[in-house]
Amino acid sequence: MGCRADVSDPHGLCVTCWSDLRLAESAHQCSRCAHPLPEIGEGDDCKGCTGRHLEWARMQAATLYGGTARSLVLSLKHGDRPDLAVPMARWMRRAGQGVLSGADIVIPVPLHWTRRVKRRFNQSAELSRRIAKEQGIDHGADLLLRTRATGSQKGLNLEERRANVSGAFAVRGSVAGRRVVLVDDVMTTGATLNAASRALQVGGAKSIDVLVFARVTND
Repeated sequence: MGCRADVSDPHGLCVTCWSDLRLAESAHQCSRCAHPLPEIGEGDDCKGCTGRHLEWARMQAATLYGGTARSLVLSLKHGDRPDLAVPMARWMRRAGQGVLSGADIVIPVPLHWTRRVKRRFNQSAELSRRIAKEQGIDHGADLLLRTRATGSQKGLNLEERRANVSGAFAVRGSVAGRRVVLVDDVMTTGATLNAASRALQVGGAKSIDVLVFARVTND
């Protein structure tokens, strides 16, 4: 499913692609943003989260962005490969039990309808739907809306990203009193996830945790 070489099982990876996949679950993660940390004790926060206001409580990631993980994300999002959501969601569920255990509902970060028409599906919803089904909890596919079309976040710094997505999300339906896991394919700066989490807070969610397939790092 990476380089399309022949493998023995569906959705398998060849030796080369597997060796290029960095599984975040094998590393110690910051409990707030899933950035890899030295083995200094569970639950520690990274320096980047110190003094930063995050709208969610915890985050977990299945992989670190780059190499095979980057290839899978881009193929799912832009390469017309929704089938990749099956194994990617499986890895996310395995890595994300810390936030999925005790959750009431899984909600994807939404696309604006104009982008969804062009892409034909929301990659985050493809992941969240499978995670919710396998976990046996509710899936709120349409509870969170992107109320305006936002420009690409690519190439923007943190402040520009925050401004780009500020006020871009709203809740339609009820999340009041529910423990939410917000799902996305990639976390870069967290600006989009922060804005989406803020909307869920306004909607009355009891708690918000985040689960992503890949976490972008600076190393």
